[in-house]
Amino acid sequence: MQITTGLLRVVAQPLTAEAFAPFGETFTRPSQVGRLDPHLLLQNRRPGARAMVTLIRVSPKQVPIEVTMLERHPHSSQTFVPVQVARYLIVVAPKLSGGGPDLARVQAFVAAGNQGVNYHVDTWHHGLTALDQEGEFAVFMWNDGSDADTEFLPLSDHFVVQAP
Repeated sequence: MQITTGLLRVVAQPLTAEAFAPFGETFTRPSQVGRLDPHLLLQNRRPGARAMVTLIRVSPKQVPIEVTMLERHPHSSQTFVPVQVARYLIVVAPKLSGGGPDLARVQAFVAAGNQGVNYHVDTWHHGLTALDQEGEFAVFMWNDGSDADTEFLPLSDHFVVQAP
């Protein structure tokens, strides 16, 4: 991480299970016939929330990307299963004791099209960002339809993420 021209610049690294572990788990789609049991920590902290699967398609973005907002899901883990995507960007921040994101410790990763991620409950992250081409994903989380499903935080201190 480096400070340049007044904006914090974060250089994305290749996604690895070890580097991503403080924020959740990673998994790789099977490359051969067979079953994959990635043993993800799927969490729901609200008895009234329902398991939801959402299918999304996102337009690609070019790096560097200026990050102006982060989000978190205070009551649910969130799992992204790539259906068809070349690469995508993951931006995460640890949580401060007061609840907000620790922007001094932001990390960014570039995931290959066969790598999925599961964010732990209450993990601050940037919205899904496909690189190179449009991306399709299946997303799994628990929702109850209230504002408590997702918290969005506009950032007064923007930062830039660039690829390696």
